[in-house]
Amino acid sequence: MSLTSALNSAFSGLTAAGRSSSLVSSNIANALTDGYARRDLALGSDTTNGGVRILGTLRHVDLAVLSNRREAEAGLRQAETLSGFFSSYEAVLGQPGEATSLTGRLADFEARLVSAASRPDATSRLDAVASSGRDLASQLNAASREIESQRSAADRAIGTQVETLNKKLETIQKLNTRITAIEASGKDTTALQDQRQALIDDVNEIVPVRRVQRDFGQVALYSTGGAILLDGSPATIEFTPSNTVTADMRVETGRLSGLSINGIELGTDSASSPLRGGTLLAQFEIRDEAGVAAQADLDAFARDLIERFQSPGVDPTLGPTDAGLFTDAGDAFDPANEVGLAGRLSLNALADPNAGGESWRIRDGLGATAPGSVGDATMLRTLKDALTSTRPTPTGQKSAADHGSDLLSKVARGRSERDEAVSYASSTYSQMREIELADGVDTDTEMQRLLLIEQAYAANARVIETVDEMMNTLLRI
Repeated sequence: MSLTSALNSAFSGLTAAGRSSSLVSSNIANALTDGYARRDLALGSDTTNGGVRILGTLRHVDLAVLSNRREAEAGLRQAETLSGFFSSYEAVLGQPGEATSLTGRLADFEARLVSAASRPDATSRLDAVASSGRDLASQLNAASREIESQRSAADRAIGTQVETLNKKLETIQKLNTRITAIEASGKDTTALQDQRQALIDDVNEIVPVRRVQRDFGQVALYSTGGAILLDGSPATIEFTPSNTVTADMRVETGRLSGLSINGIELGTDSASSPLRGGTLLAQFEIRDEAGVAAQADLDAFARDLIERFQSPGVDPTLGPTDAGLFTDAGDAFDPANEVGLAGRLSLNALADPNAGGESWRIRDGLGATAPGSVGDATMLRTLKDALTSTRPTPTGQKSAADHGSDLLSKVARGRSERDEAVSYASSTYSQMREIELADGVDTDTEMQRLLLIEQAYAANARVIETVDEMMNTLLRI
């Protein structure tokens, strides 16, 4: 080997060691940076000039592990979103055993009727019946408002997420183009690939995706349900937010917007939609499925409560079209107008002192023209019997208390199932995340590599020093 070849080899070794130390330093500095992938320098033998040749920078990513982690993370975000809905709804209705729960209000209303029947002459006890009935109606109103609020929030969240999704898909497409151009010039694109991976992670939380490698460093994105989100050019997802969603608004009737991709309508059913599995479809599930079902259950309970006291057999003073003790915003219940009934439920103003009525009507009849015998508790006992008697409900023959218990149990069961889903998804995500991190930057290993690089650098420097001494010796001869 000539001295010139030895110098060239040593200089190439110094260059490689310098580049390697830079990559190791970057690895250590970004050990905790999300989306950062460990780098290595790809080296090869320079058969022309001798020494080592830098082939490029290797970015280490296990695509299978990354895909599993993304799937687990999307599942966790979906479960958390749905759990939040059921927790908020349950908080308004209360839990069995609580005095302020729906069943607690029913028990209090029944107790007030029993107390008033024992002293029908006591105005304070009649007022207490009216107050308890008003509280019961108010709780159902609050639960209905909570459902509407959650559905409205979900509709707004869908609009925000669709906008975010479109922007991030456009940015990923721009990064694809830039990576292709930079790779063609032979320069390093690993930083851009890190940025692209972080953006894909963001998209994955909204809509779970599968990453497909394309030529020239580009990637394509498909939803796990098969929809094309990005392949050459990004898809355009369209949605029109309503912002405020009322109980009677449904996507089936056209009063709420669905989704479309590139102008093609897309199903939003949580079980079969091509975009299922992330936070976007979780919001649709709240708005169009869980929220609608919760409202229907609440309205069925409100209907049962109204119909128990609307019969002339309960209050002989009522006419065929008169409202009973509980009303639909002051009117008698119309079976054709059940949707949203829980939000309109109210105590009959004729018997509500707070609305200008008289509580003695609870004892003597809503249609009575004047107070009757203050010692007659017949009407009060009839009202109590109407509350506790069994009648057809969506879950069979039930008393009002049993119907209320079934409703609370269903809500609690739904919340419990969602909490379990969160727990399972969280555990799965943690395991997948640990596996991903284990394949990432190990600072101990990087420090060991740095010591080896230092030794290589010193050895190459020593070669240069030796060649220099040899050349000086030859020049002195």
